[in-house]
Amino acid sequence: MPLANGDLLCVWFSGTQEGIADISIYMSRLNKGESEWSQPMKLSEDPARSEQNPILFPTPNGDLWLIYTAQKAGNQDTAIVRYRVSSDNGYTWGPIETLFDKPGTFVRQPIVVLDNSEWLIPIFYCYTPKGQKWTGDYDVSAVKISNDNGKTWTEYEVPNSLGCVHMNVEKLHDGTLLALYRSRWADNIYMSKSADNGRTWTEPVPTELPNNNSSIQFTVLENGHLALVFNNINADKATERRASLYDEIEDEEDSTESEAACEEENNFAPEDNEEERKTAFWGTPRSPLTLAISEDGGKTWPYKRNIEVGDGYCMSNNSKEKVNREFSYPSVKQTPDGKINVTFTYFRQYIKYVCVSEEWVKAGE
Repeated sequence: MPLANGDLLCVWFSGTQEGIADISIYMSRLNKGESEWSQPMKLSEDPARSEQNPILFPTPNGDLWLIYTAQKAGNQDTAIVRYRVSSDNGYTWGPIETLFDKPGTFVRQPIVVLDNSEWLIPIFYCYTPKGQKWTGDYDVSAVKISNDNGKTWTEYEVPNSLGCVHMNVEKLHDGTLLALYRSRWADNIYMSKSADNGRTWTEPVPTELPNNNSSIQFTVLENGHLALVFNNINADKATERRASLYDEIEDEEDSTESEAACEEENNFAPEDNEEERKTAFWGTPRSPLTLAISEDGGKTWPYKRNIEVGDGYCMSNNSKEKVNREFSYPSVKQTPDGKINVTFTYFRQYIKYVCVSEEWVKAGE
């Protein structure tokens, strides 16, 4: 995340394995004019929850927010959203507080400041039928909007968004909001739009770009072009399949909390046509990691160049045994010098940072 003073901040989650309670949020800083990132600073530590998906939000008043999820081990349907605030660009932080307390609420993508000064944050809900473990089959998206600088929030649904998650919203130069989504079905990146500051959204539809049920992120460049980082692959080329993201993690003894959250808090029950529904696809390789450019607001993506190439093996999230070889969970921002800055997880062992230009992408491989 670029700060107004020229520094870059990077946040991520780290620990034994995603979904296990020793996962915490960390941050590092690249000071303006320097070439080495600072030693990581730990920003969360709840011994009972896995803390994930951190977001940095520089507010218009100069504060810096850190927003992240906190879930019971292996159960995304128990997640709540927490935050803390810094008034000195991330050197010191205020207390940890709860932003959204409905179980199953997840975040991943940045807050957008709308033209009317309201704040918009995309969310998705991880629902699970009673008696079942979360697998991602019933996840849906929405946005929350605040007109009082984050004190209160109003929610607006995305229609027919089943399976469309990690909703990434950006303002286009024509004033509309564009959203791109990760697909639980591992088929395509999906898109929808809003012309009324996020109150109503078109139904998500597939784009020309593939998706492997792995996260994406895009940003609007100063010239109006879009820069998107994603894995240029989908399940059509997958030869193995996992049960879920957390199939290596045993349920906790109090896993009934997950069932209660979905039945009572979320009022969720599957539809009658269960035999016809899609199921989330897990295990598609997470490689290559590709940077794409659109010059027409996301209608087409004629320019693509790979940042990393490998086999992308992701049938295990076990970081301790180093069996994962994925490139994923990208973040992308443009800095005032015009450069496109990208961070992503490298083999679930490191965070890698690369800095390129739009011309580099258009030059091809």
